[in-house]
Amino acid sequence: MVTAPLGWGGIVRLGLVQSAIGAMVMLATSLLNRVMVVEYALPAALPAGLVAFHYAVQLSRPLWGHGSDRGHRRTPWIVGGMAVLALGVVLAVDSLALLAIGSVAGYAMAILAFAMIGGGVGAAGTSLLALLATRVAPDRRPAAAAITWIMMVAGIIASAGVAGALLDPYSLPRLAMIVSAIALVAFLVALLAVQGIESSGDRMQSAAAPIARERFGDAIAAMLADRDARRFTAFVFASMLAYSMQDMILEPFAGLVFAYSPGESTSLAGIQHMGVLAGMIAVGVGGSAFGGRSAIGLRRWIVGGCVGSAVALAGLAMAAQAGPGWPLALNVALLGFANGVFAVAAIGTMMALAGAAGDGRAGMRMGVWGASQAIAFGLGGLIGAVGVDWGRAVTGDDSAAFALVFGGEAALFVFAAALAIGAATRRAPMGHLELAELAR
Repeated sequence: MVTAPLGWGGIVRLGLVQSAIGAMVMLATSLLNRVMVVEYALPAALPAGLVAFHYAVQLSRPLWGHGSDRGHRRTPWIVGGMAVLALGVVLAVDSLALLAIGSVAGYAMAILAFAMIGGGVGAAGTSLLALLATRVAPDRRPAAAAITWIMMVAGIIASAGVAGALLDPYSLPRLAMIVSAIALVAFLVALLAVQGIESSGDRMQSAAAPIARERFGDAIAAMLADRDARRFTAFVFASMLAYSMQDMILEPFAGLVFAYSPGESTSLAGIQHMGVLAGMIAVGVGGSAFGGRSAIGLRRWIVGGCVGSAVALAGLAMAAQAGPGWPLALNVALLGFANGVFAVAAIGTMMALAGAAGDGRAGMRMGVWGASQAIAFGLGGLIGAVGVDWGRAVTGDDSAAFALVFGGEAALFVFAAALAIGAATRRAPMGHLELAELAR
């Protein structure tokens, strides 16, 4: 029995799951960060360390992907992951009262909460992408990647807007009530979105699949034996590392070098995010219309996005030397656009390669690439910030320090583009239809 590809309605429904993930993760990584530092005067290293820890926990993504491969039922893993994520977010808020008084139990509770957040995101997100990879028709994959990521951003915006509107005047009980309500609504939205998305025929068909009896170690060894898969893993790490290095330094750069006020630097970040959304939409529309049916077509968008990001970052390096007078807003908008193009094209390519490999390990593949992405995100912001601090200490000049880091990011994007090109030059193993097309 062959399962019919998902229609646009099914793709949007799975996009709602991404919206729910984004809404809950925002509460833990952004809202609680501010509350810990400002309202409770806790060290900024505490929320930063907890966020980094939640990324480290996502190294478990291959395990979650392998679990959904063995049963070929992604829905239970999505629902279970969302439940753990929601409970983790609520537990993180509950830990604040104990953290405020320096209780060891508060630190233990916060660590457990962020472990649940990382594990929930890993289980739900990996299984969701594997489901998209195996159920979306090739010609719709670029649009599907764009839709799901745009909807994730929409979930973040909606969650931030609701929390911001209801949180004043601040109190811990009010915060707990708002966060619990948002987490509950997000979980229910995800639960309703996946109802019936997989038929009972999927379960019966997968029960007899040999992959159902494959051990984790054997599965990951078989995947990593593929040189193209290894090279694409390296590409994901390098490109996402370059993508995330700017997160912690762009607004300080605008303030220190261009004398932007806090409001102006925040607006600049908004311009960047609008550019990212525009780039995502461009891939969603243009990728489906022009060469996005296969991984080889999406590779062109990846390389273009990486090269465009490198050019924009080189522009920021020059801006650091030029100072006021440089068209900084335009430069940042172009950076955001190129970042959006490469990010969605990369996700679409992951889906294309995982879905077309034909070896029953779509979840494992998405898990390995998701783990690589999580490591890069966890390290990127830290490396960027430490790089600026080191550059300022060595040169004694803010402009030179930022130019050095932005230049390094640009070089890393060029390296990522070379990896993306190289991954397409090797012949894939027999039976890997999409990779074989890449090699032609």
